[in-house]
Amino acid sequence: MTFSEITQVLNDQFGIDSFSVVNQKISQPIIQIQANQLLELCQFLASDERLFFDYLACITGIDNGSTAHTMEVIYHLTSIPYEHNLALKVIVERPTDGLLPKVPSVSHIWRTADWHERETYDLIGIFFENHPDLRRILLPNDWDGHPLRKDYQEQEFYHGIKVIY
Repeated sequence: MTFSEITQVLNDQFGIDSFSVVNQKISQPIIQIQANQLLELCQFLASDERLFFDYLACITGIDNGSTAHTMEVIYHLTSIPYEHNLALKVIVERPTDGLLPKVPSVSHIWRTADWHERETYDLIGIFFENHPDLRRILLPNDWDGHPLRKDYQEQEFYHGIKVIY
């Protein structure tokens, strides 16, 4: 199925205003959606027999910095039997009050999302609502901050051990 055929199926199901095409001239075309559309769209992509996106290969978190005031979550999807790819991009506002931006968890749709969401939470600081076990996966539980954020301040010491050289 081509990208235009995939977007036509999505237009028929959700309407033309549900998403925007970001880039279709790459091997994994990208469409952008709102965070509140994520669950319904992902469930459809995984279960519709014409699309059958059965594999979530990766979730990428991006901090666009305080100037852009946004963060992104990109979902890299593949249909193994149909051999087509798609990426979904969700852009959320970067809170200024110290809270974490929120995106719904898709771990109940694709099991691989469990660890990918935990990694994104750990390193970027995006909170995945209704995740079954959202806790750090790479850093210690008591680590301060999220090291891939643009405004991350490195700790000089961790439990008395110097971490900055």
